[in-house]
Amino acid sequence: MTTPQCRRAAAAASVWYLRAMALLNVLAVLSVPLRDRVQEHNEGEYFTPYLLTAGLVSAMLALCLAVAMRRRKRAAWIFNTVLTALTLAGMLLFLLVPDDDLGFRHHWINWASAALTALFLLALLVGRKEFTSKGDRSNPRTALATLVGGGALGTALGMALVQATGAGTGADFSDRLGYVVARFVTLDPSEKADRLLQVPGWVDATLNVTAAVVFLSVLYVAFRSPRGRVRLTEDDENRLRTLLDRHGERDSLGYFALRRDKAAVFSPSGKAAVTYRVVGGVCLASGDPVGDPEAWPGAIGAWLAEARRHAWVPAVMGASEEAGVIYARHGLNALELGDEAIVEVADFTLEGRAMRGVRQAHNRVRRAGYTVRVRRHEDIPEPEMARLVADADRWRDGATERGFSMALGRLGAPADGRCVMVECHDAHGELRALLSFVPWGGKGLSLDLMRRDRDGDNGLVEFMVIELLRRADDVGLARVSLNFAMFRSVFERGDRLGAGPVLRLWRATLGFFSRWWQIESLYRANAKYRPIWEPRFILYEKSSELLRIALAGGRAEGFVTTPRLPALFRRRTRVDS
Repeated sequence: MTTPQCRRAAAAASVWYLRAMALLNVLAVLSVPLRDRVQEHNEGEYFTPYLLTAGLVSAMLALCLAVAMRRRKRAAWIFNTVLTALTLAGMLLFLLVPDDDLGFRHHWINWASAALTALFLLALLVGRKEFTSKGDRSNPRTALATLVGGGALGTALGMALVQATGAGTGADFSDRLGYVVARFVTLDPSEKADRLLQVPGWVDATLNVTAAVVFLSVLYVAFRSPRGRVRLTEDDENRLRTLLDRHGERDSLGYFALRRDKAAVFSPSGKAAVTYRVVGGVCLASGDPVGDPEAWPGAIGAWLAEARRHAWVPAVMGASEEAGVIYARHGLNALELGDEAIVEVADFTLEGRAMRGVRQAHNRVRRAGYTVRVRRHEDIPEPEMARLVADADRWRDGATERGFSMALGRLGAPADGRCVMVECHDAHGELRALLSFVPWGGKGLSLDLMRRDRDGDNGLVEFMVIELLRRADDVGLARVSLNFAMFRSVFERGDRLGAGPVLRLWRATLGFFSRWWQIESLYRANAKYRPIWEPRFILYEKSSELLRIALAGGRAEGFVTTPRLPALFRRRTRVDS
């Protein structure tokens, strides 16, 4: 019976062994003497260690297996165990054969190589229970189809190129096929193939790259994580609404947990929940857990267990400082993402020099004859709501509906009757802009949707926000959460006297990217209301995963789009939590 510490040590040792094999393969690819020595051993009377063949494909295989094993994927453990056992069996067969003419048993390095492979197999067996992360059920079937289809296409391409460009005498079909296969697996074919065929260097490079692409595709579909559920169940949504009724005033982003492209994990007591969406293998939660803060640790623990069970990378976008502290106790690291702009109705005023720009914009729009109407969604007749939804879709910037952590992703649903619609009409009664807010507890609103007609006058949004604040008593409003300002502190401190060169450089970099992603403009649009700035954080487990998390967050928010995969690579299965 092995102890948990022993199992963890064995699992870690197997990962480091694969990392070492990946490094040796890369060195063999880059170093001609080492590559020649490994190739000589593989073709002569010696064994090289498990997965070491001085080839780019072997380097990628060892590296991908190391990554999959580090994430404790069960499929990677099965693949390694089977392949290692077969390799070791082949080694022992040659080492124990009584025919001395083969020579393998007379070289100590072969015994050392077999012992190293046996130790790796032992580490795999001892650490077996550590590899519990589930993969998608369709992965083996899809990987096999990818290997057969991609291998056939790559081989056909290689045969055509070798036939068209190869020079030499005495090379038949089997020789050309052997050359192509050798180029797929290693950087150098056998000595016999070199004598029979002389192929241009660009053909060899094409064969190597083709093999790498096919092999990466196979590894991707073989070890990819499951997608997870893509929407809330009706029962989950009802439970979340109950929690929001009791504790919704704690987090301005709480209502966005009801997005129907999220799944929910509840604490054992059922008093709190974490909602998430899986994007590119990243289990992306948003905002604070919903419900009683005393039950947050249970919900966070259940969410992390769900992520580890499927080898998802856990991450949180837009958590408050209070939730960030609890997430940190569960092993996550925090990085300030930006600030949320919150306006307290009781403290808001248009008086003073600091509010001059907003005051002038409001007065200019009011003199132009614009009017504002504020209503709950439930008070808007269905045909009128349909027209508002159609106008909002027509004014949307681009075909993609953006938002994830601070957007509901739908407008006009009957279940969202407590949401508030702010409509702006011109002097002729034509709708020119609209804002939609979701409930934030009993006396707060959080901005969900902001759309305007491009032909309308400037300042419509400021006019609508101020009119909403002035009519706060009509909807029982005490505070409003406006847009999120990413990297707000950088823009604020970077403009101050005495800002250092690093801060100014970071400020200039963000200003450059603001030409496409409106980073600075959102900060300026929020700052004009003199709000209270509440910091929001991104939570992550490992710094090496930040780029992957950023890409997943960009995809979830609609700022990053990825090309649609061919049907072969798409998954149809879902994982129920």
